[in-house]
Parts: sequence; structure tokens; C-alpha cells
Amino acid sequence: MLQENLIRMYEESFREFHDSPALSDYFSKETITYLEMAERMARLHLLFEKYGIKAGDKVALIGRNNINWCVTYIATITYGVVIVPILQDFNPADVENIVTHSESRLLFAGSAHWQSLDTDRMPELEAAFLVDDFRLVYEKEGKKAAEIATSLDAEFKKKYPAGFKVEDIKFKEVPNENMILLNYTSGTTGSSKGVMLSVNNLTGNMVFGKYVKNPETGKNYIYKGGRTLSFLPLAHAYGCAFDFLVQLVVGGHITLLGRMPSPKILIDAMQEVKPTIVCSVPLILEKVYRKMIMPMLEKGPMSIAMKIPFVNTALYSIIKSKLMASFGGEVGIFIIGGAPMNQETESFLRKIGFPLTIGYGMTECAPLISFAPPCEFAGSSCGRELPGIMEVKIDSADPKNIAGEILVKGENVMMGYYKNEEATNAVLEKDGWLHTGDMGIIDEKGNIFIKGRCKTMILTGTGQNIYPEEIEDKLNNMSLVLESLIVERKGVLTALIVPDYDQAKNEGIDKDALEEIMADNIKQLNTQVAAYEKIARYELMTSEFEKTPKRSIKRFLYQDK
Repeated sequence: MLQENLIRMYEESFREFHDSPALSDYFSKETITYLEMAERMARLHLLFEKYGIKAGDKVALIGRNNINWCVTYIATITYGVVIVPILQDFNPADVENIVTHSESRLLFAGSAHWQSLDTDRMPELEAAFLVDDFRLVYEKEGKKAAEIATSLDAEFKKKYPAGFKVEDIKFKEVPNENMILLNYTSGTTGSSKGVMLSVNNLTGNMVFGKYVKNPETGKNYIYKGGRTLSFLPLAHAYGCAFDFLVQLVVGGHITLLGRMPSPKILIDAMQEVKPTIVCSVPLILEKVYRKMIMPMLEKGPMSIAMKIPFVNTALYSIIKSKLMASFGGEVGIFIIGGAPMNQETESFLRKIGFPLTIGYGMTECAPLISFAPPCEFAGSSCGRELPGIMEVKIDSADPKNIAGEILVKGENVMMGYYKNEEATNAVLEKDGWLHTGDMGIIDEKGNIFIKGRCKTMILTGTGQNIYPEEIEDKLNNMSLVLESLIVERKGVLTALIVPDYDQAKNEGIDKDALEEIMADNIKQLNTQVAAYEKIARYELMTSEFEKTPKRSIKRFLYQDK
């Protein structure tokens, strides 16, 4: 158990940085300071107090990333109550099931989400408020929410007659062992589980984020006055931890984009906000590489100059400058997480000196397991275990050469799955080791290399292990391939390919020509893989694969039944 405590860290930071900007909404241009945020939180604390919300109760939250969403989240945990953030892309039935399964007493919801829900399917819910303006929109018969909401202004003035001041920032004492977050997984395997996370689990992530430094400069990556542009869903563990929670610990300034934007809006916002740290999924950089960098490298004078020694080094510098400028020009670190990154994209970005690193985590670890600063990041890896916080081992007779399941242990590991002892026992051993479900190896320096998921690994009749993700990575680099999945169909390896139809149309490539290109791609791919990994057939998909909110493909939908 850690000595630090997240709730105490927040009380200290909100007092220390009271006059600094905490949250901004990119589109409305509203900005509130740490003191103004604490005042809004104090109003919710008063609401909880009057309503009889007590430690261990659950409060559900769904809506787009906005200022009041953030206020609700922090107000809930600093009152010692369990927050249940729900991904806004979940369908209404899933949302209703989560509210019911979690036994949430209150729900804060965006107006569009609230309109799609049926209170008859949430029998335990006592009251609901719109997260946009905290207006009461539902209360169970016999409850007193309306009376409390009506008198809240008067009660707040009575409690703070001189107005809310810095010395009024006081949060509950919440022990590290208490559950504070119930995070439901995105359901890549077809069903969600409620991950129970303690104050200690979140504190472990915050301690690392607060103190991690750039070895080359000795300066922190995340610091007071640093800026982040939040576009990942804050209901997801990755975006929540490093775009949001740790920023408020150190006095950072968060600008909220609402949800994953179009590339143009994202680049425009980057130019305005000039973030000092960017947390992203691979998709963003992969699109930039395909649409902005590859055309420069493959066509025109630059494609010729790139083949000339020394000249290409200068061009790398030019490309890096343009890329850094597109992200605002002040990014100190660009962290990728949530899904594997295309190796060609990663290799090129590292070659030009882009400040890229790839971390590894999962909801069950709130989320971080491993990390390495860009200057120490080993290509194709996902960093090293967090020193003093997490341990990593490979379940293999030869962890450096033969892939085995990645097991983790430490401060960040969850308490278990809510009301699901069977699922908990299936992944969490008595001595604290958590089975991640990922296969990997680890080198002599401690760098972790993920090979694929245990569940997606294909075992051949000759006993060979095939990791589809490694083959997909090669295929995704080939002509007009947007994305792909490698599956086993009727005993043979089959490639499901989503072509880049927009690019094909722009280049005047018709259906027959596209088929020929894909056939050539498969021939080329089969020269790059082992004999037992060769693709026997392929299918062209008419639309992109269905994905989870963190942009992982829902592989289970495409497996051979």
C-alpha cells in the first residue's frame, strides 16, 4: 500500500493552484480555475450530504467530455463515493444494465443519453441529473431529490456566507484500500465486467505520472501550467488517467474537445491549445503518416532526395518540424496506448526523432503497467515495468525468446470484478499476480514486447503458434489496405481486408483493379512470413470493422463460428 493518497493530493493541488486554469471547453471557450472547479464540487458535495449519499454508494456518470462531467467525477471521489463512468458509445441497454448492476443510486447524464434511457429498466436508480447544468430530471417516487435541488442555492449560501474561498477546499478522508472507481470494460469479448479500483490503484498511476521525468532534461513531462488537449473518452481508463486525473494533481490545464474529432478539427485545436503532452491511440498518428508523410516520401522530388545519404537526414528534420508544428509545436512527449501501433509508422517516427513512446496498460490496472521515455524507448516494445509500482513476468520457460502470457503485480492491480467472483478468480491469483491475457516476451533490459492476445493466438496442427496481430501489421502497410484481420476459416488462414476505398476512388482504381492489387498484396505478404503463417485466402470487406470506444476491433464478431 502506498503512503500517498489521491484524495489528499487533490486537496493540496486545488489549494495550491487555486488561481490557475483547470478546465476549458474548446468549443464554448469556457474556462474555470481550480478554485471555481472546487466550488462546483462543493455544491455537489452538499447535494450528496443532503440526499444521504454515504461512503461506498455508487454514482453513475455518462456524457461527452465537458467541464461538468469532470466536476462530477472529481466531486464524487473526493466525497468518498464510488464513481461509475460509462462510455458514451455504449448502447442504451448496456447503460441501463451497468446502472442496475452497479447499484448506482444517482445518475448524471448528458441530455441526449438521458433521453434514450428507460427508468423502468433501472429499478434501483433513485434520481437523475443532467450533467450539462445539474438539473434534476428524474426522481423515484417517495424520494426528496426535488426538494433538495430547489433549496440547494440557499443551503450553499448558508454554509459559505462569505463566498467559497481557498480555505473552504476540504475533501473527505478516504483510505487507500477503499474502492473509489467501478469501471466497466468496453466489451471486446462481447460482455462487460465491472472492474473495482481502489484509491491506491489510482494513486499508483498518479504518483508515476507526477514524478516521471525526461532523462535528457531532468524535467517532468507533466507539470504545473502544462497543457493537454483531451479528445480520448474520459470514461476510459487511459484517457481518464493521463489526460485528466494526473493533470489535476500537478496543476495542469485541460482543454476538452468533447469526443474524438475529425482530423481537421483536431489539428486546428492543436494549433490553438499548443499541448505540451499528447495522449492518443495509434489511429491518429497512423492517419497522419498515411495521409501526410507517405505521399511526400513516395512521390515528387522528396522521394528521390530521400535515397541520397546525408540529404535524407536533413529531410527527416524538415518532416519532423512540419509534424511537430501540426501538433502545436510544443509537444514534449506523445504517448500512444490503447491498441498496438503499426510498425512501419512507429519505425519512421522514431527515425525522424519524433518524441514518441508506447505504453502498456489495461483497465484492471487503472491502467498503466509499463512505460519508457522516448529517448529510452525500444522499437516495437511497450516500455518497461513501472519501478517500485508494478512487477511484470512472462509465463514461459524462456521469457526472452519464447512468448508466454504476461502476468503483472503491484499497486495498480485491481481489487477484482464487481459481483463476479468466478471471473476474478480466473485472472487474479491469490498472491496478487494478474493474468493480462496478452502474450509477450521481455528482453534483458526489461523491455516488454507484446506478440498478441492469448485468445487470438492460432495453434496450427503442427504445434506452431501464430499471432494474427503480427501478420496484420505487415498487411496493413501494403497498397490500399486500410485495416485487416487474420482469422482461421475452415482450417486455413484467411485475411479479412478493408480496402481504402476513398484512396482507390481518388486514384481511379476500379473494383477489378482493386482485386488484383489485393491479390498481389497477399503474394507479397506470403514472402514475408513463415511457411506456417502463409495466407490461403482473403475476403474484401465492404465497410470498416466494428470497434470499441478505444478503437480496438471487436474481433469476436469476425471469428469463424
